[in-house]
Amino acid sequence: MAQIQLAVQLRTLRLPLRNALKKASELGAAGIEIDLRNEIRPAELSQTGVRQFRKMLTDLNLKICSASFPTRRGYQVLEDLDQRIAATKKAMDAAYQLGAPILVNQIGKIPDDPESESWNLLTQAMIDLGTYGHKHGVVMTAKTGSEDAETLAGFIKSLPDGHLAVDFDPGALVINGVSTEDSFRCLAPMIRHVRAKDGVQDLARGRGIEVPLGRGSVDFPLLMAMLDDIRYQGYLTIERENPENPVLEVEQALQYCRSLLPE
Repeated sequence: MAQIQLAVQLRTLRLPLRNALKKASELGAAGIEIDLRNEIRPAELSQTGVRQFRKMLTDLNLKICSASFPTRRGYQVLEDLDQRIAATKKAMDAAYQLGAPILVNQIGKIPDDPESESWNLLTQAMIDLGTYGHKHGVVMTAKTGSEDAETLAGFIKSLPDGHLAVDFDPGALVINGVSTEDSFRCLAPMIRHVRAKDGVQDLARGRGIEVPLGRGSVDFPLLMAMLDDIRYQGYLTIERENPENPVLEVEQALQYCRSLLPE
């Protein structure tokens, strides 16, 4: 099986930043995902701060596998779009300085009509950010879940090669009623990062909900086999949006993932 490293989204631990880093290291994670809006703000990141943070990672034997930069609106929305793109570029700069190879975000709902203004806005934004990322060593990466895989794949293929990659979130797909297996096969060549998140369709509530890893509908043994088929050598990052016992759930999720990896 291709070498897969396990990582932890720091936000999931619900701890102050330094404590979260130490806990991720104690739990045996190889990498972490940092939030560049709520944990470290690019505007407040000095060169001294970068050096100190990178030294802390080295001391804890951790690497940043990804940086997230959640925005309130997608890049298909005209309102404040220029500011949103500028802020995303600053986040890319910060990600590069900290050693993160990808920047992850929900890019926004992909419009149905390729001739629409919103399609053009999203396309131009992704070309702009993709070009900037190429020059600055960071790949813009779209989270799955807000649309079906065929729509996302079609949009990515409409862009210049390498301008947008995929952050594969099987839990988000289940929550939105989308097949994880079919989505994976459609998006496989574009996947740059994978999340270890689970979910189920709650018939009583009429919607999908997130659940602890291994207790939902995602077939993780199958997912691991499919990752092996494409020789995926990236990170599998533990994420819980609403953990009841954050540290324990991360620890259990790491144990579960390790049970699926080869000896």
